[in-house]
Amino acid sequence: MRLKTDYEMNTGKVIGETLGSVNPLTVPSVLVNSHGPFCWGKDANNAVYNAVALEEIARMAFYTVLLGKTNQISKTLLDKHYNRKHGSGAYYGQK
Repeated sequence: MRLKTDYEMNTGKVIGETLGSVNPLTVPSVLVNSHGPFCWGKDANNAVYNAVALEEIARMAFYTVLLGKTNQISKTLLDKHYNRKHGSGAYYGQK
């Protein structure tokens, strides 16, 4: 990558590749290596909300690492947590 001419374009491409076919509003933030966070939402207020949420998640992750509790969650359990709120048969959370 040429930093002087392609940096912004390639950063956008990396974000797009990371999201793939996922609806960007279901994953409203990404962390770009050697850069920082990118956050978005349905409007400016929602984007700021998502940025604040990402900062809080990062803080919790930092303290979790400090505590040495970094076991990986299984894909099955991760999918269960996601789909019970966002999946087609969602049953958890407020509507």
